[in-house]
Amino acid sequence: MTTPSSTMQRPAPANLPPLSAPAREHRDATAAHLRAAIAANGGWLPFDHWMAEALYAPGLGYYAAGNVKLADGEDDTKAPAGDFVTAPQLTPLFARTIARQVAQVLAQTQTQDVLEFGAGTGALAEGVLRELDALGLPQTRYLILEVSADLRARQAARLAPFGDRVQWLDALPHAFAGCVLANEVLDAMPVSLFSWDAAGAVQERGVALDADGGFVWADRPASPALASAVAARMPALPAYVSEINLQGEAWIAAMGGWLERGAALLVDYGFPRSEYYHPQRAGGTLMCHLRHHAHGDPFAAPGLQDITAHVDFTAMADAALEHGLQVLGYTSQARFLMNAGLMDLLAQLDPSDAQQYAQAVAPVQKLLSEAEMGELFKVLAVGRGMTAPLTGFSRGDRLGKL
Repeated sequence: MTTPSSTMQRPAPANLPPLSAPAREHRDATAAHLRAAIAANGGWLPFDHWMAEALYAPGLGYYAAGNVKLADGEDDTKAPAGDFVTAPQLTPLFARTIARQVAQVLAQTQTQDVLEFGAGTGALAEGVLRELDALGLPQTRYLILEVSADLRARQAARLAPFGDRVQWLDALPHAFAGCVLANEVLDAMPVSLFSWDAAGAVQERGVALDADGGFVWADRPASPALASAVAARMPALPAYVSEINLQGEAWIAAMGGWLERGAALLVDYGFPRSEYYHPQRAGGTLMCHLRHHAHGDPFAAPGLQDITAHVDFTAMADAALEHGLQVLGYTSQARFLMNAGLMDLLAQLDPSDAQQYAQAVAPVQKLLSEAEMGELFKVLAVGRGMTAPLTGFSRGDRLGKL
């Protein structure tokens, strides 16, 4: 057994909404599972393992327990359900714009398949398929790889009108040609946490238990592999805490083995490495979401809350290049959507009905605003066999900043 260092602390308490009795029961059951996992690992669990259990443990984890996870975004007169709202739920114009980029990929590669990872409520799939139909591509087949049985059932109900054009996969394909979509997927992959100690050594942050059985942070010397990966990305900064998404990089690396021809559009919040590991970002980017309350305590409501970290897009681009993929473009969500045709779709709206027009435009402003999703969210495209530039990156491409 490796003994953690004496650095043990609780995160700052989160100010969360009250939980119902069933929610508290589920939280307690998930916490008991996590305590057992810590005990089985000798009293200390690396955070990426803890995060994986908190999110994906069968019947308990946030994405595996049948909870209502995503707000419907359809009724602004009351507090939305779920824990957060994604771009496809804000407005169908997001999916319609993505579909236009998908259509270019399919045309360039002479393929008919779309593969979406983590399809959420199915809003993106529905919008993309409807727009592809409108663009004259009714033969498109839509594949979904979804780890949540609850969300898969919701997707099946929503996408039933498309019949067998929509299919669900239980594992990564051995080979695929077409367009891959991953909207807010990388941020939900379990990350390793690290810190630098006063001597300039990398520590791995894990989870232990205090005398009362509560979860606490506990650091121990990082493995040579983790220490090397961290040291290659940033200088030693004592007391600096951040994340590294090695699972995300492995996912991109695996794509280099199964993506035979086509492009993957990866939409998520994050930064290039120079910004991700900026000296002023000394506390990292780990964030939790519970009923539209964002906070920094992953221990507060295990099994009930989402746990995410921003994406180091430089690392994802490097993983793509190292495994034979092209890096096709990188830009802000706002610039990508405008390049891909969002403004043309907006121009089709009828402004004579002022109220309806305002309701349609308001969520688009959130997608594009630098103060909201427009700048925080980025789009990275990687692929193989692509011979012409993608329209989504025709202006404002930031590949040089990666």
